[in-house]
Amino acid sequence: MFAPDLEILKRSTRRKFLQQCGTGMGALALGSLLNEKLFAAPSKDAVSAAIPGPHFAPKAKNIIYLFQSGGPSHLDLFDYKPELIKRDGQKMPDEILKNIRLAQIGKNAALLGSRYQFKQHGKSGVWLSELLPHLSTIVDDVAFVQGFYSEAFNHDPATLFMNTGAQLSGRPSMGSWFSYGLGSENKDLPAFVVMATGAGQPLTNNAWGSGFLPTVHQGVQLRSQGDPVLFVSNPEGMGAERRRQSLDAVRDLNQMRYDVLRDPEIATRISAYELAYKMQTSVPDVMDISKEPQAMHEAYATTPGQASFANNCLLARRLVERGVRFVQLYHRGWDHHGGPDGNLVFDLKKRCQETDQPAVALIKDLKARGLLDQTLVVWGGEFGRTPMMQGSLSPDNIGRDHHPHGYTVWLAGGGIKPGIVHGKTDDFGFYATEDKVHVHDLHATILHLFGINHTQLTHRFQGRDFRLTDVHGEVVKALLA
Repeated sequence: MFAPDLEILKRSTRRKFLQQCGTGMGALALGSLLNEKLFAAPSKDAVSAAIPGPHFAPKAKNIIYLFQSGGPSHLDLFDYKPELIKRDGQKMPDEILKNIRLAQIGKNAALLGSRYQFKQHGKSGVWLSELLPHLSTIVDDVAFVQGFYSEAFNHDPATLFMNTGAQLSGRPSMGSWFSYGLGSENKDLPAFVVMATGAGQPLTNNAWGSGFLPTVHQGVQLRSQGDPVLFVSNPEGMGAERRRQSLDAVRDLNQMRYDVLRDPEIATRISAYELAYKMQTSVPDVMDISKEPQAMHEAYATTPGQASFANNCLLARRLVERGVRFVQLYHRGWDHHGGPDGNLVFDLKKRCQETDQPAVALIKDLKARGLLDQTLVVWGGEFGRTPMMQGSLSPDNIGRDHHPHGYTVWLAGGGIKPGIVHGKTDDFGFYATEDKVHVHDLHATILHLFGINHTQLTHRFQGRDFRLTDVHGEVVKALLA
């Protein structure tokens, strides 16, 4: 048996020992993985303690956030505007554009009515574009928030704002707050899992980072193709027994260092190695969608072994079944300014074809399994698109600019009132005008569904108590079932 001499280890550096002991978890790219409630920490203050469960009875237990990165056009998907279509090619009235900053187009850009047909669907009579035929079949299970608005009109700050409640990096993501506040229900899987597909606007791990929370709460990125988690497999030539011995030695070494410094990040490292070891068995099993019946593959339009949004939607269901608290799926490619990098004819259709069927299959699957009532599903991007045109009217060059002032997100399950449209934008789809919902309001409402008072889920950093909703945010009671 491998039994390290602790006196020798005390005189050695941890870096040298890690190089020699063959742990194979290298850069520890798992990020940090574990909630203190689930495993023993070296001491009570080693990792900031999670709150003792929810503040009141929760409606939801899990969340799947389908983040459409790039900014889907609400005007071509959800928000039917006959007046905009009527005034296609005209100039936007000056009073609407007063004191407005636009990302890439000028204020003289012509209005662009949607080129897609809209119809009403379901008992709720929701208007939807022809690009979303699958979503049209479940509108009575969905709450559409059409009076939604943000504050940032460029991708990086807008993505951070939607995910962390702040436009600058360094704040914890929503999934990290969930991990910090509620933990996971599976001791072999992390509380917060992230998967990404598509191409286009880059994503940084600040969107799922833990910020100033202990890094134990950072999102763990899984992959639906190749090794599910980088650096988690045993090194070549190392068996399970030697790996266990090596990890025990690393744990003892880190424990000695922690006893001296009381640094919570050392406790995080100990927890990360331990969960990584357990994930060697748990993750490959949950990520193997080939075990699903053929009917499931057809419903989601999955292709096992390939990276796709469809595969990730099916994986999201498998993860929440196993108790993962927060599953975030990013799908890039919604930045449609016009031209070869993205347009409203070819590329918008492609994104809808990639996402419409699997997102709806996820809702139907959760509902059939009795999981939808406890699982909140959120769909949306970092902003919408302008009513004014960018590019030209040629099919491969027609687009819209970034637009945060009024757009659409939708929610289903997890205590959300189904079959409603909440809020409204003006006749051009420019401003949210009725029952407006701000980013902080959405975050406050989501936390409320999980039994958390958003003003009480805080973490003290540099002398201030921070929270996901900053100093704003109101629960949107009209969205609650």
